[in-house]
Amino acid sequence: MKAGFVQFNPVFGQIAKNLNTIHRLVTSVKADLLVLPELCLSGYNFVSKDEVRQLSETSDGPSIKSLKQLSKKTGTILVAGFAEKRGSKIYNSAILIRPSGKTDIYRKTHLFWNEKKWFAPGDTGFKVFRAGQAKIGMMICYDWFFPEAARTLALNGVQIICHPANLVLPYCPRSMPVRALENKVFTITANRTGREKRGNADLRFIGQSIMAGPDSTVLASAPGSTESVRVVDIDPKVADNKRVTPLNELFKDRRPEYYV
Repeated sequence: MKAGFVQFNPVFGQIAKNLNTIHRLVTSVKADLLVLPELCLSGYNFVSKDEVRQLSETSDGPSIKSLKQLSKKTGTILVAGFAEKRGSKIYNSAILIRPSGKTDIYRKTHLFWNEKKWFAPGDTGFKVFRAGQAKIGMMICYDWFFPEAARTLALNGVQIICHPANLVLPYCPRSMPVRALENKVFTITANRTGREKRGNADLRFIGQSIMAGPDSTVLASAPGSTESVRVVDIDPKVADNKRVTPLNELFKDRRPEYYV
């Protein structure tokens, strides 16, 4: 399976322009699975609820339809972050799009900083979905900070954790290989680049997208400030082997009765 990430600098509020960039970058490679950044259609640094609502859409909205067409055209499974309108609520969500047109949604569980002003807390939980050859789960950005998120996905049988992000803090690129190792899964973090200075917030995104294997090997990485598309060959079934030593199996060795 050819899997990887797409790193770029979404322009705030310019959905059509961001879609054009996504189409250009996705069609530049041959891949079975590509992960895009968090809120990659709208940009991140909102200043009002009205603005969030204007830049949000449903899971069958026009931008999602464009991504569905892209997935069908290229044969690529896409995972993309967007502001999801659902009834009276708006979620920081990620959508899994298959070339068949079938989709699944994850809504961010752990909201970061001003996201708490704009988005409803996610209500989907950490589910595993079949997509192509792989069992895929999703987290979004700050979710990585909670080991329970990746562990829940791994316990549910995930092979690849897809992780759209808009990272501004430096820790995640060093930590995701550990998340991969401690759960013996593949992880794909797709971060964005650039700067958004709006309202009282001046945010600089660190790039450094990273893909790690079940043994913590860094399979692909990106620089901090430029567009980058990286694709590597993986075998998702490698993540089904939870053996650590001949006498140790990762999940069988767990003793949850002693965990808080």
